[in-house]
Amino acid sequence: MPYNIVDDNMNPEDEMNSQQLEMKNDLRVETWEELQRELFRDSWDDRLNRYRSPYVYRGLWNKNYNLKTSLMRIGGDYPKLEPHLLRNFRKYASGATEYGTSIWNWLAVAQHHGLPTRLLDWTYSPYVALHFATSELEKFDEDGVIWCVNYVKSTECLPKPLQNAIRQEGSNVFTPEVLEPVCSSLKGLGEFQEKPFVLFLEPPSLDERIVHQYALFSMMSTPDATLSDWLVENPDFYYRLVIPAKLKWEIRDKLDQANITERVLFPGLTGISAWLRRHYTTT
Repeated sequence: MPYNIVDDNMNPEDEMNSQQLEMKNDLRVETWEELQRELFRDSWDDRLNRYRSPYVYRGLWNKNYNLKTSLMRIGGDYPKLEPHLLRNFRKYASGATEYGTSIWNWLAVAQHHGLPTRLLDWTYSPYVALHFATSELEKFDEDGVIWCVNYVKSTECLPKPLQNAIRQEGSNVFTPEVLEPVCSSLKGLGEFQEKPFVLFLEPPSLDERIVHQYALFSMMSTPDATLSDWLVENPDFYYRLVIPAKLKWEIRDKLDQANITERVLFPGLTGISAWLRRHYTTT
């Protein structure tokens, strides 16, 4: 399966502790109708007089998994390894000149192609997140989860220079072009303030997967800061929808009917094969 907006190599060490799992903003949904209501909560925007959700979503097949990055999971002194990973990635990908010189472009490219980074994959689409929470048929005996993070409200915690940059742009998320003038390095990002913060970064449209998955990344200000911990300290910025195992088949079948499948989200022969394999698997 191609790299996607959930990480495939999770293990028991990625599970959250019991204190985090019992947060008051965990909601266990029991029906498809309840799930729809909760996925689109707080979507009405009085300023625009339109429905525009302030949340981004991340779907996981196991409710106990935290938001540990692929960089953290390589172990060892991973914060010191980060610049070496990126430097060598750029060196051996030297023919890919279309990505320019911005570290933020290269970080997005590296994440997209599976290099361990501090980025986490998210989507603006709650249905894409639901797909990744229900795409592994062999995991249908376990409760899944959708993390819902208010990316608009999270900008309140940004250092002033970063706040000013995106507000001048009239946005709530960064692009490499917006971030580069105010911060041109990973080290510089961590020097803005002592307390960790999160920002959301929209990648360039590297290929159809990025576009079809309506994808963006979260990035902590330092490589050893965990978004799960940051959210525990800022409980008003997120909620989690726990999906009971018994509901997964209904969700999966209705997503398939809505054409939210591997065939669409992973354009190409690999996506078609994954979709057909799952579609014709019997319970």
